[in-house]
Amino acid sequence: MANICAICGKKSQMVWKLKKLRGKYNPTVKKRKYPNLQWVRLPSGDRRDKSLLPPSLRSGKRVKACTKCIKAMGKRK
Repeated sequence: MANICAICGKKSQMVWKLKKLRGKYNPTVKKRKYPNLQWVRLPSGDRRDKSLLPPSLRSGKRVKACTKCIKAMGKRK
């Protein structure tokens, strides 16, 4: 569970790495891409948007969250 966002559940995915060979793209290698996860402390206290988070994440604990969720949490303040 180290590479999964605790808020939205975003995780790694497999993608094809395209390499150009003689003017055409050759799908050669599969590569795993990871989300941009950062440690963040969840907001605590009585707030109206508290219900948007899952019940296990409502305290002020530290979790790994993707940058898209961190940006959305900043807009809810």
